[in-house]
Amino acid sequence: MRVAVTGTPGTGKTTATERLETDLDVVHLNEAVREHDLYEDVDEGRGSVIVDLEAASEWLGDRDDVVVESHLAHHLDVDRVVVLRCHPEDLEERLRERGDESEASIVENAESEALDVILSEAVDEHGIESVYEIDATDRSPDAVAAEIDAVVRGEREPSAGTVSFIEYL
Repeated sequence: MRVAVTGTPGTGKTTATERLETDLDVVHLNEAVREHDLYEDVDEGRGSVIVDLEAASEWLGDRDDVVVESHLAHHLDVDRVVVLRCHPEDLEERLRERGDESEASIVENAESEALDVILSEAVDEHGIESVYEIDATDRSPDAVAAEIDAVVRGEREPSAGTVSFIEYL
């Protein structure tokens, strides 16, 4: 079983997967990208690296029984995709509190969240029957982790398209 936990930056992926109680290994892909130089270039304007998805996929290899957490995890070969969602206004607040994003990046991420960008990519790449959407707005990390665990255990039905923040725009 390979499960991706993905979502716009600030939706709570890292925090929730750190609380996840599972027999699966949890891989924080963004850490691996930095530790193993799995990137092609640096985007100075955004202050981020441009991930080499092929290199990341090769690094992950044929590992099974893994949860891969990253805003890019849905681009990997996985069995199930959990997309964490968060209302764009709350997302903006979370990203500002973290203090590691430019104002332009915060606005871009909020708009991407309102437009369902990562959800749409996940459905395009894996099919609607493999995507599980979880609204993390106003939910504790433990509650979100419990929802992810239900997906891992097969106790939750696919649910892509159940969350909408279009009114934000």
